[in-house]
Formats: sequence, structure tokens, C-alpha cells
Amino acid sequence: MPEFPNIIHFAIPFFVISMLLELYVTTREAYKETKGYELKDAFASIAMGLGNVFLGFFSKAIVLLAFFWIYENYRLFTIPVTWWSFILIFFADDFSYYWFHRISHESRLFWASHVVHHSSEHYNLSTALRQTWSGGFYSFIFWLWMPLIGFHPGMILLQMSISLLYQFWIHTEAINKLPKWFEAVMNTPSHHRVHHGSNPIYLDRNHAGILIIWDKLFGTFQPELEEEKVTYGLVKNINTFNPIKIAFIEWINMFKDAFSGKKSLKNRVLYLLKPPGWTHDGTGKLSDDLRKEWLKSNPIDKNY
Repeated sequence: MPEFPNIIHFAIPFFVISMLLELYVTTREAYKETKGYELKDAFASIAMGLGNVFLGFFSKAIVLLAFFWIYENYRLFTIPVTWWSFILIFFADDFSYYWFHRISHESRLFWASHVVHHSSEHYNLSTALRQTWSGGFYSFIFWLWMPLIGFHPGMILLQMSISLLYQFWIHTEAINKLPKWFEAVMNTPSHHRVHHGSNPIYLDRNHAGILIIWDKLFGTFQPELEEEKVTYGLVKNINTFNPIKIAFIEWINMFKDAFSGKKSLKNRVLYLLKPPGWTHDGTGKLSDDLRKEWLKSNPIDKNY
């Protein structure tokens, strides 16, 4: 069985050095418009990251068992571990990530874990470390088709780690725009700033992992607009630096909405499956509703 290193663990010193460098750079006069670092916020993000790494020892065991069970018993083909298969898995993993990420914004059951990453009102490299404590136990279902068609589980986990590592550096305001050819194909700080925006025009856009092409292909791409500075955080911010609350507050709110009051069984289930903001009585507003309202009063050039 091929063995692959856990590159995330090896990258931890790089994370620390990068954050210190960004902290230094963003204190310069040229970056006075950025929000930079807030000590409590950064420590909360780091605490979420450490919790994610610790719980990852348990969640990754479940993931590996699931992947190997499918690979050993149901795989349709056997894809060898060679140079061209790493090219294939790069695109396969990135495609899977796009749909995992998109559904995590469109289904409250997945949003309950993913919301952690969006809960900071700051945008810096420490925000990249603000990771879920619960998502690792079930979000892997979006990758189950990969061992089924014959990718080795070790390859899959390695490529998932590469994707996560790539996404670290795009969590910064210190980089404005990169060359047009790069912005056209790759996920960049500018594209990902949009994704973290709570502005109506930016909600649920740019779900890319490494390649921005999926958003352009499936209609979820939104460029960063000069006239609309990104406001980071949630539509309704949670206003806490407590890691326990950050990790579980949306789970509590979701279950309260689903299982309190008089509702049909169908509506209780829909509170888990429908997007954030959905209500059974029609009083809630989805991100698409907020976006449409914003566009009515703020027309923008459609040729961006």
C-alpha cells in the first residue's frame, strides 16, 4: 500500500511564519484600510484550527475506513499511482470540493459545520485556520465517488490536503489582484475575499478550491468590485470569540428551528435540508433574495 505524508502537519511552521509576516506587512501605512489582526479573533481562529487537527485524528479514521471499504469491495477500476493519475485526481478532487463547498452554503445541515469558517469579521491568514470541528465526520461523502472509480484512498487524502494547503495563502488582504491570466483560472485572494463577504452581491459566490473555473462554469462566479468593499462575516454575526460557541452555535440554532414549535414532519426535515434563512412560513430570506434586492437598487455592469 502506498504511503503519503500528512503535509498539513509539516506545513504548520509555514503557517506561523506566514501569519507573522502578514501581521508585519499589514501594519504598514499602505495597508491602513485593511482590518488586519485583532488578538481575540486571531486566537479564536487558531483555537478552532487546533481543535480541527485534534479531532482530525478521529474523523480521518472514519474517512479512511469508508474510502477503503468502497475501494476494496466496490471499485469499478484500478487507477495506478503514477504521474498521470495525479493530474486526474487534481481535477477530480477540485470538482468534488466545489460541490461540497457549494452545498455547504445551500443546505443548512452542511452549513452548520461550514459556518465556522465564515464566522470571523476579519480576513487574514489566521482566518484560514478557523476550521470546523464537526464537518470532517460527514462532509467526506462528496468524495466517495473517487474510491468507487478506482483512486487509491491515500491519493485522495493527499490531494485533499494539497487543496487545503493551497487555500491558506488566499486568505489575505495584503495581495490585491494578480495577473489576469492567473485570476482567470485560479482561485485568488481577490476571488476568495468575495466568498467571505456578507454583502448581498457577494453571498454564496466563488466556492472554488484551487480552480475558479468551476464557479464560472456553474454560474456562481462574482468578481470583487472596486465600488463594493467586502464586509466580512455573516449576515447575522455571532459576536463571540468562544471556540465552543463558534463550533456549535449553528447546530443548536438549526435543531431549535427544526424541533421546536408546531410544524409538520416535512417542515422539520426541510429545516435541515433547505438553505440558511429558509423558514416554513415564508418569512425568511435566502441569499438569492438578498442578492436580487441589492441588484435592483445597485445595478452593476453585467460585462465584468
